[in-house]
Amino acid sequence: MICGSKELLNKIGMERTAGEMKKGQVLEGIVEKVVFPNKGIVITEDGKEFVVKNCIPGQTVSFSVRKMRKGKCEGRLLNTLKKSSIELQEWSCPHFGECGGCAYQNLSYESQLKLKENQIRELLAPVLSESGVDFERVFEGIKESPRQFAYRNKMEFSFGDTEKDGPLALGMHKRGSFYDIVNVEECKIVDEDYHRILICVRAFSEAKKISFYHKLSHEGYLRHLLVRKAVKTGDILIDLVTSTQTEGFDETAVLAELKEQILGVSYDGKIVGILHTRNDSLADVIRDDGTDILYGQDYFYEELLGLEFKITPFSFFQTNSLGAEVLYETAREYIGGSLGTVFDLYSGTGTIAQILSPAAGKVIGVEIVEEAVEAARENAKRNGLANCTFIAGDVLKVVDAIEEKPDFIILDPPRDGIHPKALSKIGLRFRPERMLYISCKPTSLARDLQMLQEYGYVVERLCCVDMFPGTGHVETVCLLSKLNVEHHIEVELTMDELDLTAAESKATYEEIKNYVLEHTGLKVSNLYIAQIKQKCGIIERANYNLPKSENSRQPKCPPEKEVAIREALEYFRMI
Repeated sequence: MICGSKELLNKIGMERTAGEMKKGQVLEGIVEKVVFPNKGIVITEDGKEFVVKNCIPGQTVSFSVRKMRKGKCEGRLLNTLKKSSIELQEWSCPHFGECGGCAYQNLSYESQLKLKENQIRELLAPVLSESGVDFERVFEGIKESPRQFAYRNKMEFSFGDTEKDGPLALGMHKRGSFYDIVNVEECKIVDEDYHRILICVRAFSEAKKISFYHKLSHEGYLRHLLVRKAVKTGDILIDLVTSTQTEGFDETAVLAELKEQILGVSYDGKIVGILHTRNDSLADVIRDDGTDILYGQDYFYEELLGLEFKITPFSFFQTNSLGAEVLYETAREYIGGSLGTVFDLYSGTGTIAQILSPAAGKVIGVEIVEEAVEAARENAKRNGLANCTFIAGDVLKVVDAIEEKPDFIILDPPRDGIHPKALSKIGLRFRPERMLYISCKPTSLARDLQMLQEYGYVVERLCCVDMFPGTGHVETVCLLSKLNVEHHIEVELTMDELDLTAAESKATYEEIKNYVLEHTGLKVSNLYIAQIKQKCGIIERANYNLPKSENSRQPKCPPEKEVAIREALEYFRMI
């Protein structure tokens, strides 16, 4: 019988070791909790702890063993043997469980919010406590999305098949699969117009027997279908993304016929543009190698909080328009009254900068994507905002060239957060009295907050906005302020009192290897990492993969792997 107490399970299983388990072995256990992002912590009958994705707290599940390394065990979910007490008996989406798009459609919305709130609490409470801040004192809960269903304004559907050599599918990736595609014509996070477009394009492609692009052989024509719809106006943009492999059919004639098929369907909204984008990238991403307008125009306007923003197929724009209004209203409330000069770093198409501009004397936005910067400038002009300036470039480099000093900084970085060197320039050079950090990945926020706290900032207010119901994602809004020096003491340390080996504790060898593999595709050994750490002046203790003598013959780390390891060491703030 499986017990619910982790302590009791650990006691029972003390005599067994992970070495007795084999990869592929099927085990059962109880999901103790789910940590961000969607990682279930499953306790087996003998007390072992496994990380298994796509679980709900309280479920009893079966899973197969995937990895067992240095006490870290991972499993792949097979079946739910017993439902959780918080789990719905039935859910509205027929694709849930097979489609990889959503994680929590089997929970009530109230339970989803509570789960996400607890995940944020577990992640950030220990971090805030390091600066003496009580999480419960500053945390203001989680704000709901105005819509639980049909909230998305953009979808990227993929062409493929549901199984090898099966019929054509157009939809989302199957849960846990890189290759298989699930038809999602009843998807609940988009409205009926998306379903109509999806069914029309798939039926046409099937009838014409047009091949889809195979990821392994890199052969085929149909790749993706991108659909955007403005919530306020109902305007719709459709972009068919294909390769340039047109052997065996007349592409011009086929695209013209597809256009007429799409326009012949009745919609709640209005189609303002049908486009064709060519993409010959080997990666499974939507890339613009050239776009033609088949019908109408290649943009529409969406309204947020009284301002209009131009949206093109590849514009970055929050995928939940109504939720974005909640997010930006929260940001506006946190910032408060009139400001002087505001820096909006990672400004995208300038939505936050422009929404906050009435409260600022001047707003300077920095964004690395040039197309987004051009859109930001055009949007600001359209909205009659003369105090917004947008600069194209990497935040890490651009901040060195900006001579003005900000009174307030807004940070809205991509999912991976902020580069440590950029954070140090923000915290040490600019030193604004207050900052607002908007995060779409709380694990990145937790890491960056630790560094900002080292620069003397503390969290003043904190809340979440649920922009993605049904999924494991959540936005976090965090107001930081500089510590009041009058209420703190200075501590002087000599070099003898500092532990210069502290860098060793910032990341394990396994974490460094995983980072390098994920970001560069390179595999590095403990020996190579040790060599580069030694080069960087990080002291290695005995038996840390270093040679016994200087004359020992051993392979030297190749230059490309040295660069990758150094990047990882910088990421973990070890150098």
